[in-house]
Amino acid sequence: MDSPSPKQPSPEQHAAAIRAGDRRALARGLTLVENEGADGAALLAALGSVGSAHRVGITGPPGAGKSTLVSALVAAWRADSRDVGVLAVDPSSPFTGGALLGDRIRMLAHADDEGVFIRSLASRGAFGGLAAGVYDAADLLDAAGFDPVLIETVGVGQAEIEISRAADTTIVVLAPGSGDVVQGMKAGLLEIADVLVVNQSDREGADALVAALQSAVELRDAVAPPIVKTVATRGEGLAELRALVDGRAAAAAGELTARRLARARARIRAAVDRRRADAFWNAADGAQAQALSEAARGVADGSTSAAEAVARLLGGESA
Repeated sequence: MDSPSPKQPSPEQHAAAIRAGDRRALARGLTLVENEGADGAALLAALGSVGSAHRVGITGPPGAGKSTLVSALVAAWRADSRDVGVLAVDPSSPFTGGALLGDRIRMLAHADDEGVFIRSLASRGAFGGLAAGVYDAADLLDAAGFDPVLIETVGVGQAEIEISRAADTTIVVLAPGSGDVVQGMKAGLLEIADVLVVNQSDREGADALVAALQSAVELRDAVAPPIVKTVATRGEGLAELRALVDGRAAAAAGELTARRLARARARIRAAVDRRRADAFWNAADGAQAQALSEAARGVADGSTSAAEAVARLLGGESA
Protein backbone atom coordinates (compact mmCIF):
# COMPACT_ATOMS: atom_id res chain seq x y z
CA MET A 1 0.00 0.00 0.00
CA ASP A 2 1.38 3.36 -1.00
CA SER A 3 2.12 5.74 1.84
CA PRO A 4 0.11 8.96 1.78
CA SER A 5 1.81 11.97 0.24
CA PRO A 6 3.00 14.57 2.74
CA LYS A 7 0.58 17.41 3.40
CA GLN A 8 1.44 20.51 1.46
CA PRO A 9 2.17 23.56 3.64
CA SER A 10 -0.27 26.44 3.59
CA PRO A 11 0.87 29.62 1.79
CA GLU A 12 1.50 31.19 5.20
CA GLN A 13 3.63 28.25 6.35
CA HIS A 14 5.51 28.25 3.05
CA ALA A 15 6.18 32.00 3.29
CA ALA A 16 7.39 31.64 6.89
CA ALA A 17 9.80 28.88 5.86
CA ILE A 18 11.23 31.06 3.10
CA ARG A 19 11.75 33.98 5.47
CA ALA A 20 13.42 31.58 7.92
CA GLY A 21 16.00 30.65 5.29
CA ASP A 22 14.70 27.22 4.24
CA ARG A 23 16.41 26.71 0.86
CA ARG A 24 14.10 23.87 -0.21
CA ALA A 25 11.07 26.02 0.51
CA LEU A 26 12.65 28.82 -1.51
CA ALA A 27 13.28 26.50 -4.46
CA ARG A 28 9.67 25.28 -4.39
CA GLY A 29 8.43 28.84 -4.13
CA LEU A 30 10.48 29.93 -7.14
CA THR A 31 8.93 27.12 -9.17
CA LEU A 32 5.45 28.24 -8.13
CA VAL A 33 5.93 31.88 -9.08
CA GLU A 34 7.67 30.99 -12.33
CA ASN A 35 4.60 28.96 -13.33
CA GLU A 36 2.44 32.04 -12.66
CA GLY A 37 -0.42 30.00 -11.22
CA ALA A 38 -2.80 30.47 -8.31
CA ASP A 39 -0.44 28.76 -5.85
CA GLY A 40 2.32 31.23 -6.67
CA ALA A 41 -0.04 34.17 -6.27
CA ALA A 42 -1.18 32.85 -2.87
CA LEU A 43 2.43 32.47 -1.73
CA LEU A 44 3.29 36.02 -2.77
CA ALA A 45 0.24 37.34 -0.93
CA ALA A 46 1.28 35.45 2.21
CA LEU A 47 4.85 36.68 1.86
CA GLY A 48 3.78 40.27 2.37
CA SER A 49 6.06 43.27 2.06
CA VAL A 50 9.53 42.92 0.56
CA GLY A 51 11.87 45.30 -1.21
CA SER A 52 14.93 45.98 0.93
CA ALA A 53 17.46 44.04 -1.17
CA HIS A 54 19.48 45.92 -3.75
CA ARG A 55 18.62 44.47 -7.17
CA VAL A 56 21.44 44.60 -9.67
CA GLY A 57 20.76 43.95 -13.34
CA ILE A 58 23.60 42.79 -15.56
CA THR A 59 23.13 42.86 -19.30
CA GLY A 60 25.04 43.28 -22.54
CA PRO A 61 25.74 41.51 -25.82
CA PRO A 62 26.69 37.82 -26.03
CA GLY A 63 30.35 37.10 -25.46
CA ALA A 64 31.00 40.06 -23.18
CA GLY A 65 31.61 37.79 -20.19
CA LYS A 66 28.49 38.60 -18.15
CA SER A 67 28.30 35.25 -16.35
CA THR A 68 32.00 35.33 -15.50
CA LEU A 69 31.59 38.85 -14.14
CA VAL A 70 28.56 37.79 -12.08
CA SER A 71 30.53 34.90 -10.61
CA ALA A 72 33.40 37.23 -9.70
CA LEU A 73 31.03 39.74 -8.08
CA VAL A 74 29.38 36.97 -6.08
CA ALA A 75 32.80 35.90 -4.78
CA ALA A 76 33.61 39.49 -3.81
CA TRP A 77 30.40 39.90 -1.80
CA ARG A 78 30.77 36.48 -0.22
CA ALA A 79 34.21 37.48 1.04
CA ASP A 80 32.32 39.89 3.31
CA SER A 81 29.83 37.16 4.31
CA ARG A 82 26.94 38.70 2.37
CA ASP A 83 24.29 36.29 1.11
CA VAL A 84 23.84 36.72 -2.64
CA GLY A 85 20.96 35.64 -4.86
CA VAL A 86 21.36 35.20 -8.61
CA LEU A 87 18.60 34.96 -11.21
CA ALA A 88 20.02 33.92 -14.57
CA VAL A 89 17.46 34.49 -17.33
CA ASP A 90 18.21 31.94 -20.03
CA PRO A 91 16.89 31.37 -23.55
CA SER A 92 13.87 29.06 -23.63
CA SER A 93 13.50 25.70 -25.26
CA PRO A 94 11.00 26.12 -28.12
CA PHE A 95 9.54 22.73 -27.18
CA THR A 96 9.33 22.70 -23.38
CA GLY A 97 9.58 26.38 -22.50
CA GLY A 98 12.32 25.53 -20.00
CA ALA A 99 15.69 27.19 -19.62
CA LEU A 100 18.23 25.75 -22.05
CA LEU A 101 21.37 26.55 -20.08
CA GLY A 102 20.22 25.48 -16.62
CA ASP A 103 22.13 26.78 -13.60
CA ARG A 104 25.16 28.38 -15.17
CA ILE A 105 28.16 26.09 -15.50
CA ARG A 106 30.45 29.07 -14.98
CA MET A 107 28.90 29.63 -11.53
CA LEU A 108 29.45 26.09 -10.27
CA ALA A 109 32.20 27.38 -7.99
CA HIS A 110 29.38 28.67 -5.76
CA ALA A 111 27.17 25.59 -5.98
CA ASP A 112 28.03 24.30 -2.49
CA ASP A 113 27.95 27.71 -0.82
CA GLU A 114 24.88 28.09 1.43
CA GLY A 115 25.27 31.85 1.17
CA VAL A 116 24.63 31.81 -2.58
CA PHE A 117 21.41 30.83 -4.31
CA ILE A 118 21.48 30.58 -8.11
CA ARG A 119 18.36 29.98 -10.14
CA SER A 120 17.91 29.87 -13.92
CA LEU A 121 14.64 31.16 -15.31
CA ALA A 122 13.44 30.65 -18.86
CA SER A 123 12.80 33.83 -20.82
CA ARG A 124 9.89 32.05 -22.58
CA GLY A 125 10.10 34.58 -25.37
CA ALA A 126 9.17 37.40 -23.03
CA PHE A 127 9.53 40.90 -24.44
CA GLY A 128 12.49 42.59 -22.80
CA GLY A 129 14.43 39.36 -22.39
CA LEU A 130 12.84 38.87 -18.96
CA ALA A 131 10.40 36.20 -17.91
CA ALA A 132 7.29 37.63 -16.27
CA GLY A 133 8.16 35.72 -13.09
CA VAL A 134 11.54 37.42 -12.64
CA TYR A 135 10.06 40.22 -10.55
CA ASP A 136 8.32 37.74 -8.24
CA ALA A 137 11.39 35.51 -8.05
CA ALA A 138 13.48 38.51 -6.96
CA ASP A 139 10.90 39.18 -4.24
CA LEU A 140 11.33 35.63 -2.91
CA LEU A 141 15.12 35.93 -2.81
CA ASP A 142 14.73 39.28 -1.08
CA ALA A 143 12.39 37.76 1.53
CA ALA A 144 14.84 34.90 2.09
CA GLY A 145 17.51 37.40 3.12
CA PHE A 146 19.65 37.60 -0.01
CA ASP A 147 21.14 41.04 -0.62
CA PRO A 148 22.14 41.88 -3.27
CA VAL A 149 19.99 40.04 -5.79
CA LEU A 150 21.69 39.83 -9.21
CA ILE A 151 19.62 39.46 -12.39
CA GLU A 152 21.62 38.44 -15.44
CA THR A 153 19.74 38.58 -18.73
CA VAL A 154 20.22 36.88 -22.06
CA GLY A 155 22.20 39.02 -24.47
CA VAL A 156 19.64 39.85 -27.13
CA GLY A 157 20.33 43.51 -27.86
CA GLN A 158 17.31 45.79 -28.00
CA ALA A 159 15.13 43.56 -25.84
CA GLU A 160 17.50 43.98 -22.89
CA ILE A 161 16.05 47.39 -22.01
CA GLU A 162 13.46 45.77 -19.76
CA ILE A 163 16.17 45.02 -17.19
CA SER A 164 16.24 48.69 -16.19
CA ARG A 165 12.70 48.32 -14.86
CA ALA A 166 13.52 45.23 -12.79
CA ALA A 167 16.78 46.47 -11.27
CA ASP A 168 17.79 49.25 -8.90
CA THR A 169 21.19 49.43 -10.57
CA THR A 170 21.82 48.37 -14.16
CA ILE A 171 25.29 47.29 -15.27
CA VAL A 172 25.88 47.11 -19.01
CA VAL A 173 28.80 44.88 -19.92
CA LEU A 174 30.68 45.31 -23.19
CA ALA A 175 33.92 43.85 -24.48
CA PRO A 176 36.32 44.75 -27.27
CA GLY A 177 34.92 43.37 -30.50
CA SER A 178 31.48 42.67 -29.01
CA GLY A 179 29.73 45.13 -31.29
CA ASP A 180 29.61 48.68 -32.56
CA VAL A 181 28.94 51.23 -29.82
CA VAL A 182 26.55 53.02 -32.17
CA GLN A 183 24.51 49.83 -32.39
CA GLY A 184 24.49 49.74 -28.63
CA MET A 185 23.09 53.25 -28.58
CA LYS A 186 20.36 52.26 -31.02
CA ALA A 187 19.47 49.31 -28.83
CA GLY A 188 19.17 51.61 -25.85
CA LEU A 189 21.78 49.80 -23.79
CA LEU A 190 23.77 52.96 -23.16
CA GLU A 191 20.60 54.80 -22.21
CA ILE A 192 19.78 52.42 -19.36
CA ALA A 193 23.29 51.96 -17.94
CA ASP A 194 24.00 53.13 -14.40
CA VAL A 195 27.48 51.63 -14.70
CA LEU A 196 29.29 50.69 -17.90
CA VAL A 197 31.80 47.86 -17.76
CA VAL A 198 34.41 47.16 -20.40
CA ASN A 199 35.24 43.55 -19.60
CA GLN A 200 38.12 41.59 -21.10
CA SER A 201 39.98 44.91 -20.98
CA ASP A 202 43.31 43.14 -21.48
CA ARG A 203 42.33 42.60 -25.12
CA GLU A 204 43.31 44.82 -28.01
CA GLY A 205 40.80 47.60 -28.59
CA ALA A 206 39.75 48.05 -24.95
CA ASP A 207 41.04 51.62 -24.66
CA ALA A 208 39.39 52.56 -27.94
CA LEU A 209 36.10 51.14 -26.68
CA VAL A 210 36.38 53.14 -23.45
CA ALA A 211 37.02 56.33 -25.44
CA ALA A 212 34.05 55.63 -27.72
CA LEU A 213 31.81 55.02 -24.72
CA GLN A 214 32.94 58.23 -23.05
CA SER A 215 32.03 60.17 -26.18
CA ALA A 216 28.69 58.39 -26.49
CA VAL A 217 27.50 58.87 -22.91
CA GLU A 218 28.24 62.59 -23.05
CA LEU A 219 25.26 62.82 -25.40
CA ARG A 220 22.88 61.59 -22.68
CA ASP A 221 20.64 64.10 -20.94
CA ALA A 222 21.26 62.37 -17.61
CA VAL A 223 24.51 62.24 -15.69
CA ALA A 224 27.04 60.12 -17.57
CA PRO A 225 27.52 56.70 -15.96
CA PRO A 226 30.96 55.69 -14.72
CA ILE A 227 32.99 53.37 -16.93
CA VAL A 228 34.96 50.56 -15.30
CA LYS A 229 37.57 48.36 -16.98
CA THR A 230 37.61 44.77 -15.75
CA VAL A 231 39.19 41.42 -16.46
CA ALA A 232 36.67 39.24 -14.65
CA THR A 233 38.69 36.04 -15.05
CA ARG A 234 41.49 37.60 -12.99
CA GLY A 235 39.39 39.74 -10.67
CA GLU A 236 40.83 42.97 -12.06
CA GLY A 237 38.59 46.00 -11.61
CA LEU A 238 36.14 44.07 -9.42
CA ALA A 239 36.85 46.12 -6.28
CA GLU A 240 36.06 49.37 -8.13
CA LEU A 241 32.91 47.93 -9.68
CA ARG A 242 31.65 46.55 -6.41
CA ALA A 243 32.33 49.86 -4.66
CA LEU A 244 30.27 51.69 -7.28
CA VAL A 245 27.33 49.32 -6.89
CA ASP A 246 27.43 49.35 -3.10
CA GLY A 247 27.79 53.13 -3.16
CA ARG A 248 24.62 53.46 -5.22
CA ALA A 249 22.73 51.26 -2.78
CA ALA A 250 23.82 53.49 0.09
CA ALA A 251 23.65 56.95 -1.48
CA ALA A 252 20.93 56.89 -4.13
CA ALA A 253 17.96 56.41 -1.78
CA GLY A 254 15.76 58.97 -3.55
CA GLU A 255 16.50 57.57 -6.98
CA LEU A 256 15.96 53.99 -5.82
CA THR A 257 12.59 54.93 -4.31
CA ALA A 258 11.51 56.39 -7.64
CA ARG A 259 12.71 53.30 -9.51
CA ARG A 260 10.90 50.95 -7.16
CA LEU A 261 7.69 52.95 -7.58
CA ALA A 262 8.05 52.74 -11.37
CA ARG A 263 8.75 49.01 -11.09
CA ALA A 264 5.62 48.49 -9.00
CA ARG A 265 3.50 50.40 -11.52
CA ALA A 266 4.95 48.37 -14.42
CA ARG A 267 4.35 45.06 -12.63
CA ILE A 268 0.75 45.90 -11.81
CA ARG A 269 0.03 47.11 -15.32
CA ALA A 270 1.65 44.02 -16.88
CA ALA A 271 -0.37 41.71 -14.62
CA VAL A 272 -3.61 43.47 -15.54
CA ASP A 273 -2.73 43.28 -19.23
CA ARG A 274 -2.00 39.54 -18.98
CA ARG A 275 -5.27 38.83 -17.21
CA ARG A 276 -7.29 40.86 -19.69
CA ALA A 277 -5.54 39.14 -22.59
CA ASP A 278 -6.20 35.71 -21.08
CA ALA A 279 -9.85 36.56 -20.53
CA PHE A 280 -10.17 37.86 -24.09
CA TRP A 281 -8.52 34.95 -25.89
CA ASN A 282 -9.74 32.15 -23.64
CA ALA A 283 -13.45 32.92 -23.67
CA ALA A 284 -15.48 29.89 -22.67
CA ASP A 285 -17.39 29.72 -25.95
CA GLY A 286 -14.20 29.73 -28.06
CA ALA A 287 -15.59 32.51 -30.23
CA GLN A 288 -12.39 34.56 -30.15
CA ALA A 289 -10.30 31.67 -31.42
CA GLN A 290 -12.60 31.27 -34.40
CA ALA A 291 -12.65 35.03 -34.98
CA LEU A 292 -8.86 35.10 -34.88
CA SER A 293 -8.62 32.34 -37.47
CA GLU A 294 -11.01 34.16 -39.79
CA ALA A 295 -9.19 37.46 -39.31
CA ALA A 296 -5.82 35.81 -39.98
CA ARG A 297 -7.09 34.30 -43.22
CA GLY A 298 -8.31 37.73 -44.32
CA VAL A 299 -4.97 39.36 -43.58
CA ALA A 300 -3.05 36.52 -45.24
CA ASP A 301 -5.05 36.63 -48.48
CA GLY A 302 -5.05 40.42 -48.59
CA SER A 303 -8.80 40.90 -48.30
CA THR A 304 -8.39 42.91 -45.09
CA SER A 305 -5.67 44.77 -43.28
CA ALA A 306 -4.22 43.87 -39.93
CA ALA A 307 -5.60 47.12 -38.50
CA GLU A 308 -9.11 46.25 -39.71
CA ALA A 309 -8.79 42.75 -38.24
CA VAL A 310 -7.81 44.14 -34.85
CA ALA A 311 -10.69 46.64 -34.93
CA ARG A 312 -13.18 43.86 -35.66
CA LEU A 313 -11.85 41.66 -32.85
CA LEU A 314 -11.93 44.49 -30.34
CA GLY A 315 -15.35 45.54 -31.57
CA GLY A 316 -16.56 42.02 -30.91
CA GLU A 317 -15.20 42.31 -27.36
CA SER A 318 -17.21 45.43 -26.66
CA ALA A 319 -20.38 44.26 -28.33
